[in-house]
Amino acid sequence: MKSLKIATAQFEPKDGDKTINLSVIDALAGKAKEQGADVVSFHEMCVSAYTFFKNLNKKEAFDMAEEIPNGESTKSLIRMAKKHDISILAGLPEKENQLLYNTYICVDKNGLVAKFRKLHPFISQYMSPGNNYAVFELLGWKCGILICYDNNVIENVRATTLLGAEVIFAPHVTGCTPSAMPGRGYVKASFWHNRLEDPLSLRQEFDGPKGRGWLMRWLPARAYDNGVYYVFNNPIGFDGEHLKNGNSMIIDPYGEVLSEVRSFENDVTVATLTRDKLTLAGGYRYRNARRPELYGDILGKPHNPTLHPVWMEQK
Repeated sequence: MKSLKIATAQFEPKDGDKTINLSVIDALAGKAKEQGADVVSFHEMCVSAYTFFKNLNKKEAFDMAEEIPNGESTKSLIRMAKKHDISILAGLPEKENQLLYNTYICVDKNGLVAKFRKLHPFISQYMSPGNNYAVFELLGWKCGILICYDNNVIENVRATTLLGAEVIFAPHVTGCTPSAMPGRGYVKASFWHNRLEDPLSLRQEFDGPKGRGWLMRWLPARAYDNGVYYVFNNPIGFDGEHLKNGNSMIIDPYGEVLSEVRSFENDVTVATLTRDKLTLAGGYRYRNARRPELYGDILGKPHNPTLHPVWMEQK
């Protein structure tokens, strides 16, 4: 396929209610297809919701998780893909051999296409990290997946690109949380509750350094430096007790935003990906100019990884 039409979605999930969340995914998949999309992607753990997972005990967490591809949620997503004739990417908690993962899958009308387990999970102490990158073919394009924090470790993006990815799906639940960066922090619930009467104040909160302003510091750089398309997802509204700013967007290999959801609603936006940019963009030239003999040993030097998001440390 010379070009590819991809939709990125955003919606407000319901904590632990797979039935409701899957119904929203179904509706938005249909909307994406109506707009001509070949593929639609959703945010991290969208099937179950995400933030509330930090409060679940071990039994509750494992009860919420499912096997893949034999779990009911995966089967439901495959039925949706067949119903709408569209490929669907969505996230859910997975259990296998007494281990729990934050997993993202791609399905089409024929079944499971790809599965990726988050490399840097932290929302639950019971979650184990994945240990493999995922690059797979989708409608003639090479695609990769990196979930939320995985994208902040830039080596993950370069490795996925070097494995052949032309498109990187980046499902998130992010933004509007505290950080050392000036201007970061939570957005007050009152802004969301007053969004119909005072949309400007909420938009200023979401577009400032708490939300979109922070995203634009680094997200376009991942696409630009590696010469790949980036498909970013994020919920809108409450995920758990935290407000999220949405801003689901598709970025091209030049680091330019092709399309973005700017509403406060459950919605999708569609962009057309073309192959010419993959080799015209600077990132393509930069990859070909690499001299790994200079830094292979440096980048591969063993170290003890730590993962302590500021908002998780706050009491």
